[in-house]
Parts: sequence; C-alpha cells; structure tokens
Amino acid sequence: MSSNTDVSLSSYDEDQGSKLIRKAKEAPFVPIGMAGFAAIVAYGLYKLKSRGNTKMSVHLIHMRVAAQGFVVGAMTLGMGYSMYREFWAKPKP
Repeated sequence: MSSNTDVSLSSYDEDQGSKLIRKAKEAPFVPIGMAGFAAIVAYGLYKLKSRGNTKMSVHLIHMRVAAQGFVVGAMTLGMGYSMYREFWAKPKP
C-alpha cells in the first residue's frame, strides 16, 4: 500500500497576513465594518470623560447602537455589492 503524500495543502501554507488580504478582496466591506466599529469604540472611550451629566449607561447604550449600526450598514452594503458582482456585473455568455 502506498500513500499519496503529494496532496497540495495550499490553504494551510498561507500566513495570517495573506489570508486576511485574500478574505478582504473577497468581501471588502468586512474590514471596513471592523475598522468603523473600532473607530466608534475609540471615539466613545475618548468622549467618556466629557459626557457631562449624562449617565454612564446611557452613554454606553448610545455608543453600542452607533457601533452596531455601522457594522450592520457595512454588512448590508457588502451584501449588495456581492449581489451586484454575482448577478449584474457578470459577463453574458
């Protein structure tokens, strides 16, 4: 019995950076959503000091809603973009 050891495992050979770049090319709005989420969280932490007399819980709820809204918007745009690419931008046979 001989085992075939020439099996190509190219998906296991790529490092984290090249995998992230490949995935970002396949779905470009995912990194945009992640970056927007991080930006909103950073802005919320920065504004935490100068929130005035607003309660902490209200401030955190507003930041959570803003971050979730940005991510859902990016996902919606990404889905629309992928639908456009798949159905309308395809070359006709």
